[in-house]
Amino acid sequence: MVNFPESLYDDHKGASSSNSAPQTTARPQFFTAADRAEIQQWINLLNQPQTRAEAITQISNLYRTHKEKGGRELGLLLWNSKGTAFSLLEELLSVYKVLSPSRLRMVQATKVCNALALIQCMATHPEARLELLKAHIPVYIYPLLNTTEKQLPQYDYVRLNSLMVIGALLKVEDLKTTEIVRYLLQSETVPLCLRCMDVGNELTKSMAAYVLGKILGQEEGKFYCGSFTERFFSLSRALSKMVHEFAGKPRPALLKNTLICYLRLSEISRSVGCVDALKKRYPKRLMDPTYLHHVCVIISNTLNIGPYKSSILIEQLRRSSNSLYPFAF
Repeated sequence: MVNFPESLYDDHKGASSSNSAPQTTARPQFFTAADRAEIQQWINLLNQPQTRAEAITQISNLYRTHKEKGGRELGLLLWNSKGTAFSLLEELLSVYKVLSPSRLRMVQATKVCNALALIQCMATHPEARLELLKAHIPVYIYPLLNTTEKQLPQYDYVRLNSLMVIGALLKVEDLKTTEIVRYLLQSETVPLCLRCMDVGNELTKSMAAYVLGKILGQEEGKFYCGSFTERFFSLSRALSKMVHEFAGKPRPALLKNTLICYLRLSEISRSVGCVDALKKRYPKRLMDPTYLHHVCVIISNTLNIGPYKSSILIEQLRRSSNSLYPFAF
């Protein structure tokens, strides 16, 4: 196990990750040698309780600034640094006691979200994400998702950043995706996503729907959803409730991720004979050609995916609707 002690309370300072670190192939580096030296200094400070908060803030800002080009490289640097994962987990554990009853303050939420950003950074690296699962890092994030506070914005802030870690694990679909989805299903990630869809704001709902869409896009995810009627009903109820609660013009990402989830559910309903069950929960506004055209325009203009791809998504949804309501369009 890399960078993670057998027990959370063991002394991690004597552990070494050099023998078991994931092997990487040579690739162009985004950061210069001077950048890497500075990053390593911040990482060293991260492992000292007195300087940890500032170090996490600085590295998380660096990640957010260079996320596209340097995120993976930074993620591997973090994962291969002795004791870093342990230190980040200590930040997560520090707020468990204030999650319920609701005593989490924004300053605490910000610290936790900065730590989550660095875990997300590690999850973006293809060679580190399976190591995160072996260390059961997602399990430490689940209590942050399992909250029901709706009024205090700091709770949504934490839920959103927690979901972004799960989303980072699923973002790239490759041979490892099946193993990642299996882990997430076995550790009951889906019910937590449904809770976030119920109590979260639009950004949180969108990220939860994104995670669900990724899971349901895999065969194991489809089997999970279709193997028990109650699971299928829970998913369809949660999606229907979320669509009915759309106010005004929902965020394009939320619309897109919701439509993808419905596409997956329609595929599952046909394979397991639950078409009637989905029909009862299918939102009427998603059968309205005018509304779907409006959705197509929003997705195309805002997400920069082009009218062709967004029209394909809408056409797929139309076909799914036609399978439920043959005369809907």
